[in-house]
Parts: sequence; structure tokens; C-alpha cells
Amino acid sequence: MDTTERARLIRAGDRRALARAITLVESARPDHRAEALALIDALRTPAREALRIGLSGTPGVGKSTFIETFGLMLTGQGLKVAVLAVDPSSARSGGSILGDKTRMERLSRDPDAFIRPSPSQSQLGGVARRTREAVALCEAAGFDVVLIETVGVGQSETVVAELSDLFLLLLAPAGGDELQGVKRGIMEMADLILVNKADGELKAAALRTVADYSGALHLLRRRPQDPAGFPRALPVSALEAEGLAQAWTDMQGLIRWRKETGHWTRARALQARHWFEEEVRQGLLAALSREPQKGLMASLGERVARGDLSPETAAADMLRLLGRPA
Repeated sequence: MDTTERARLIRAGDRRALARAITLVESARPDHRAEALALIDALRTPAREALRIGLSGTPGVGKSTFIETFGLMLTGQGLKVAVLAVDPSSARSGGSILGDKTRMERLSRDPDAFIRPSPSQSQLGGVARRTREAVALCEAAGFDVVLIETVGVGQSETVVAELSDLFLLLLAPAGGDELQGVKRGIMEMADLILVNKADGELKAAALRTVADYSGALHLLRRRPQDPAGFPRALPVSALEAEGLAQAWTDMQGLIRWRKETGHWTRARALQARHWFEEEVRQGLLAALSREPQKGLMASLGERVARGDLSPETAAADMLRLLGRPA
């Protein structure tokens, strides 16, 4: 299939073509990479914009349940929802379970929803390297909302903020010292903190946790991209579908304000620049795995291991050999 036909099918909402295109952009083969870049360029015009929502949280907080219930609420309002779920890869074997689709059984059967799990591979920050390109493909396919679920490892998952228009942090109540559950770095990235499992015996604990985080958020420095009252903490119950409508109303209000004040456009421009710079960095790192750089790295590494050179001196030598100052 040529690029023009593949782009036409994606714009027409063909799910099979979309799934194959995401597989194409995730491939590391040089010929596939060239095809993927041509496809992304073909889909840039006419551009479509979806609301990109990043979702992070600690393992066991109920991210999949929240996404399913929230996604069904959105499709019930006539919106098309894509879910890009990033699954952790094994550091030993490199494999991933990719079980998110089975955990969202009802949403996966919804004709207005599309769920795609992807392996994180060696990428840090909670997302896969090509998640941004997968988001662009989903936008081109006509989805109104793209939900990006991170791997769920905790404080380091701030990269998703560079992919999304809204960043949701999902927390569970009664986890001991709630304010130690997630550190300041990821809290400063969040637009909404949603305390899940606010139902049954945990409801009172959830409300206390919301109060704790509301107080903590008031102590953070005001961000220019926020109107008064944001970021804020809210209680939700993904199990009983409570609080989701209020959270969605708050999300829409925040996005509307950011569009009216120009923050939406500026944020997307800065994100595009960030990913350009990241692509250059990744390309430079990849060059180290090819000859002659690979051999130079191995030779210097052996000298470091024998104690002939310090790691710092060897690194400086390697950079000089590459033609760059240390």
C-alpha cells in the first residue's frame, strides 16, 4: 500500500489502517522509518486536532478502570475516543504483556473507541518513544479525544506532559502518608489530581485525601497556563462513575480558557520543538551503536574497566573523537 492510499484510509477512519500505521511508526527498521515519516508528513494537512489527555498514577490506582468508565461516558456523548496505553517492557527479556485491551473489555467493544497498547521498550518517562506519532495518527483518523496512559511507575512519568494538552494525575486514598505518595515534580505537572475509589468504605478517606492535596496545591507557584482555581483536586469513583462528569466539565473549562488566552497554541508549539530536539538526541545516541563509533566505545570501555582510564577522561576522549568538545 502506498503512502497516499494509507493516508486516505486513515482519514476515512479505517481502524485496520490506523493500527497498521501505528505498527509502522513503532518499527525500528530503516525502510519502515522512511515510510512512517512520509505518512506523517502526508497527514499533516489538512491538520485535525484532538484533545490529548495524559494520565499517570501509581500501579493499582485504577487507571484502566477509570479510562474505561471515562471513555464510555465520552462515547455516550457522541465523541470518538482513542486510548494509547503504554505497557512496561521487561528489562531482562524486552517483552511486554500488553494486556490493557483485556482490562477495558467494554470500551474495546465500543464502535467509537480505539485501544492500542504499546511497549515502553527502553524509553524512560512512562511513554513509548513513538507515542507522539501514534497520537498524530489518531488525530488524523478523526478521534476527538486521545487518552495516553503511562506505564504507572510513579514520579518519573513527566514526559507525558510534553505529549498532552491536559495532564491528569490519578491517586488512591488511604495509602498511608498521602502527600508522600507522589512527589512534587509530578504534582507540578498535573492539571487535575483525581482521587479515585471515592466510594464505599474508602469514600471518607478519599475526601480527606482531596482536602490534603487541595491544600498542597495552594502552596505551589502559580503557573501562567492556569486560570484561577487550577490545578485542583477532585474525588472520583471509576467503579460507580461518580465525579467523572464534574471532572470532564472542569477539563473543558480549562481547555476553553487556554485556547482563548493563546496558551493552547503556545504549548503545542513548544511541545513540537521539544520532540524535534529529542529526536536529534535519540539519533545521536543511535549513532553510537554503529561502526566505527561502536568499536571506539568498546575499546575505551575496556580501558575504563581495567582501570587505565577514569570514566570522565574516557568520555572526554570519546567526545573529542566524535568531533565535539567535552
